[in-house]
Amino acid sequence: MKNKKIISLILFSILIILIIIYFFYKNTNKNLNIGNNLSNKTNQEIEEYILNISSYEADIEVEVQSNKNINKYKIKQTYISPNIEKQIVEEPSNIKGLETVYDGTNLKITNTKLNLSTVYENYPYISDNFLWLNSFIQDYKISKNKKMYEEQNQLVMEVTLESNNPYASSKKLYINKDENKITKLVVQDKNQKNLVYILYNEIKINSLEEGEVLAFKIKEISAKQY
Repeated sequence: MKNKKIISLILFSILIILIIIYFFYKNTNKNLNIGNNLSNKTNQEIEEYILNISSYEADIEVEVQSNKNINKYKIKQTYISPNIEKQIVEEPSNIKGLETVYDGTNLKITNTKLNLSTVYENYPYISDNFLWLNSFIQDYKISKNKKMYEEQNQLVMEVTLESNNPYASSKKLYINKDENKITKLVVQDKNQKNLVYILYNEIKINSLEEGEVLAFKIKEISAKQY
């Protein structure tokens, strides 16, 4: 009788261990499939993955080049399809904390240093914004003049802009297949001179929900300027 109890206890312990292993394995696989997972994919699969991004959050470094100078910024971005966007400037110091949030209808601009904010109700959405990955995706989807190729161990998705912009001619998105991540987005003029250069220090894909971007109920706020 005593031996039966010992055997039963051992079998029960083994069952518990197997259950723990099962859930650990399941959760591990789930985590591996979340985010910017591009490993072991073909170029066409990577292209499809990029074009179906529904949300992202990114830490980026931006260089904007004009005829006279180059301006550099560090920015945090969050985006949720189809048009919810939040952007916070971290550098340069004179505009640090400048926050822009678009909720799909209204635009709120906040200077967190001075605790000042402005709300623009029924603000028309501007999709042609060179700083946003989703803007590139939209251009790539609708353009008939696009291509995909490899360059220095990176996959490049390039689109020729068909807008009336007299300066920007093309956009190029670079994806490092070895590191499984989006690395940079470059906007160039017709002479292939860089106008905007965006370096993605960190990017998390398809990991956001609407409430994580909209920390305020902008529709309940009257349009005020301070």
